[in-house]
Amino acid sequence: MNLLFYFFILISFLVAGWRQFTWIPVAGVQEPLTALTTTIVNTAGDAVQLALGLVGVMALFLGLMKVAEEGGLLKLAARGIRPLLIRLFPEVPADHPAMGAMVMNMAANLLGLGNAATPFGIKAMQELETLNPEPGTATNAMALFLAINTSSVTLLPTGVIALRAAAGSTNAAGILPTTLCATLFSTAAAIFFAKFLARLGHRKDLAIQPSQPPKKLCNKTDGNPTPPTTPDSHDLSWWKSMAVIGALVTMIPLMVVYGQNISGWIVPGLMVSLLTFGICRGVPVYEAFVNGAKDGFQVAIKIIPYLVAIMVAIGMLRGSGVMEIVADNIGHYTAALGMPAEALPMAILRPLSGSGAYGILAATINNPAIGPDSYTGYLVSTLQGSTETTFYVMAVYFGAVQIKKVRHTLAAGLLADLAGVIGAIIACKIFLQL
Repeated sequence: MNLLFYFFILISFLVAGWRQFTWIPVAGVQEPLTALTTTIVNTAGDAVQLALGLVGVMALFLGLMKVAEEGGLLKLAARGIRPLLIRLFPEVPADHPAMGAMVMNMAANLLGLGNAATPFGIKAMQELETLNPEPGTATNAMALFLAINTSSVTLLPTGVIALRAAAGSTNAAGILPTTLCATLFSTAAAIFFAKFLARLGHRKDLAIQPSQPPKKLCNKTDGNPTPPTTPDSHDLSWWKSMAVIGALVTMIPLMVVYGQNISGWIVPGLMVSLLTFGICRGVPVYEAFVNGAKDGFQVAIKIIPYLVAIMVAIGMLRGSGVMEIVADNIGHYTAALGMPAEALPMAILRPLSGSGAYGILAATINNPAIGPDSYTGYLVSTLQGSTETTFYVMAVYFGAVQIKKVRHTLAAGLLADLAGVIGAIIACKIFLQL
């Protein structure tokens, strides 16, 4: 991360410096280095404003998370798909709170609740850090979780649907199947690359060793040792996991047909459901919520330096013209592969800047020459709804637990982003031909 941070800043300075030497003054247009300076200052301020804006959201959802945790919902959620999770995350004990927090994060991403997914993801990262044998260095479980998070399967990209409707789309929710296909492809790629790169690194996370080995129990009839049992061992059956996954699968056609109508119910319904669960479980919901909200406030403040660093570096890439140069030079090659030059800036910027990508989406689908219902309009909409801002997620999640050595996390995340772009192109070509 140190070299990447330095490279972003260095290449931005060199490109802006070169443009300064060849600059021809234009009335009302800032010189390249002056514009770069303005970008640096503004982006640093924007990073702080973003972090402060997260304070309320973090406090709200981590407060709800605390209610769910004290009521035992996280353990129940983890048990539902435990056989799958323990194979994805063998380093994490089956009953560890990190399992439930990861389930909540993935569920929030599934429903397009980015604001809710972030606090749940930070909670999961904090729990994973308690298992970290090398504080400050990302574990295999952290790398895999972050890769999955940046490419998570999405059923309902509500923000993109709203923007398409505002742009006059005749089928604003038409990106639901393309987004689902793209995210399924990118998530599979995220898991593969995270596992593959972890093996290449020749490093295995230290397993937690019990203070004493479990005693072998003898069978009274034949005297042979029998394996120890746990209170919840009867719950660990594949058929229950398959039932949970089956329930999620049945949501797919419902989201495709009714997604636009039910999107407004999700966040209020989530709040009421979690608080009702807490009440039914005898949790003092107000006190639990306040305690969780305090944690959310502290985490939001802690990540400010990390956000400033990564957002300034990315802002310099944009302000110096590096992104524009890259798009101009490879656009005619990508067009032959199904990525029009008008959509290329979205594919490049999406892993770097969420707000920048959102601006490109708005400008593209509101362009009369393109529109929201053209192939390009569908493609940029699918890219916005099916990929995540990888550098932002890394800065926030790792910043919350003071991770400085990210190992293979970035490579796995970017490869998953690339898979998401490929999946979006294929999905748009297929569904627009049906």
